[in-house]
Amino acid sequence: MCGILGVVATTAVNQLLYDGLQVLQHRGQDAAGIATAEAGRFHMHKGSGLVRDVFRTRNMRNLVGNWGIGHCRYPTAGSAYNAAEAQPFYVNSPFGLMLAHNGNLTNAEQLKQDMFLQDLRHMNTNSDSEVLLNVLAHELQAASTKYQVDAETIFKAVAGVHRRVKGAYAVVAMIAGYGLLAFRDPYGIRPLVIGKNETPGGTEYLVASESVAIDTLGFKMLRDVEPGEAVLIDMKGNFVSRQCAERTVHAPCMFEFVYLARPDSLMDGISVYETRAKMGEYLAEKIRRTMPHLAIDAVIPIPDSSRHSAMELATRLNLPYREGFVKNRYIGRTFIMPGQATRRKSVRQKLNAIAQEFKGRNVLLVDDSIVRGTTSREIIMMAREAGAKKVYFASASPPVRHANVYGIDMPTRSELIASFRSDEEICQEIGADALIYQDLDDLKAAVRAVNPAVTQFETSCFDGHYVTGDITPAYLQNMEDERAKPSKGQEDDGDNDGDGGEDGQLDLNLVQSA
Repeated sequence: MCGILGVVATTAVNQLLYDGLQVLQHRGQDAAGIATAEAGRFHMHKGSGLVRDVFRTRNMRNLVGNWGIGHCRYPTAGSAYNAAEAQPFYVNSPFGLMLAHNGNLTNAEQLKQDMFLQDLRHMNTNSDSEVLLNVLAHELQAASTKYQVDAETIFKAVAGVHRRVKGAYAVVAMIAGYGLLAFRDPYGIRPLVIGKNETPGGTEYLVASESVAIDTLGFKMLRDVEPGEAVLIDMKGNFVSRQCAERTVHAPCMFEFVYLARPDSLMDGISVYETRAKMGEYLAEKIRRTMPHLAIDAVIPIPDSSRHSAMELATRLNLPYREGFVKNRYIGRTFIMPGQATRRKSVRQKLNAIAQEFKGRNVLLVDDSIVRGTTSREIIMMAREAGAKKVYFASASPPVRHANVYGIDMPTRSELIASFRSDEEICQEIGADALIYQDLDDLKAAVRAVNPAVTQFETSCFDGHYVTGDITPAYLQNMEDERAKPSKGQEDDGDNDGDGGEDGQLDLNLVQSA
């Protein structure tokens, strides 16, 4: 999971990109980068840490130009942090390309071999985003005549990317001498939306992971990028798009609606806020149907992403809704922190219980999901220490039992608390008096209720069905084995303080080759 942004504006774009990345910060706290273009030159600055840590005034002054892309990153597939893998990535041949990517390529290793042996291209990092960049560059070179680029050439190149690349990918790229390219994988797993702004100087366009970036930057929502579609916006603001995949299936990632996206976002015509409220509605009906004996005194959410589900659940069951935890806004999201030790440590720093809401009460805690169980266990312990008599726990999503291979950091079954345990065993493991999970059919129904046009979802972490059809037991076992190998991040217990500063930062001015 990462946040990507691309803007073609009529005035300087650096502030728009910076503000947009801050709005998308929840999608990645590991690193950030911005690239702009002006007067035949690319300008880029990227580094480790939060957006506010990576960019200083002097960096922003150097990011000149009216169009550019941005990226905020967290590492996928359990990879240790490497500052060299901050995005965007750049390649000079054939036209000069900058690329930022959200997702995960499931055939990245095979593509690396092809790049080296057949395409004669060299990788500098282990990032699958660099692989994707080089595949796009090679396809552009193959599709062009006399190294001239036009819309037809670019669309043909994206079609080539779709034929070669497997997995999930939403992409924004800058093509030297032409403009901004955005495209989405043929399954539409990772989100990508388009915004538009009419100004006295002409039409401006913005492409982003979530509509919240469009709203806050003063643009109007135009539509989603369709699965397999490519969108081109040249430097003059001319907009053209084309379907570039031979076959498409619209199957957005369900975990976006459960946890990843901001509630004020709209993706694939689906309001994240409304879906989470619906999840609470369905969860309330399951509690009424299967556990009517629970004597619940108050419903308490685990802030923030479960709040809307908890409010709707309390309303449906006619129970008091209470805020029992105060969240420290300056601690990052524990789900995407790189190591178990860091996650355990940060839960107590992130949340503090209000003892008055727990003392002598039977409480129902509602969370969006239970992934590793670390956070759930600590929170239940906090509720008991605050004086709760009984602590019941409800998850707005089903048990997470399978690896995710499409860009979310839960790659191995051994790390998932639900992989080899029954619901009763999970309940005992996290220390709850009762445990209630959402049913998968109800979760799908909750999202479909908001937009009935979307009928299929990527739900592999819940049911083990991988929509791209290329994931084998051998692939998953290889991921397990790679994850088990010691890395610097693991040796340090994953204790990354996220201090961006100037360490590991890169500031480049790159002459375009056109």
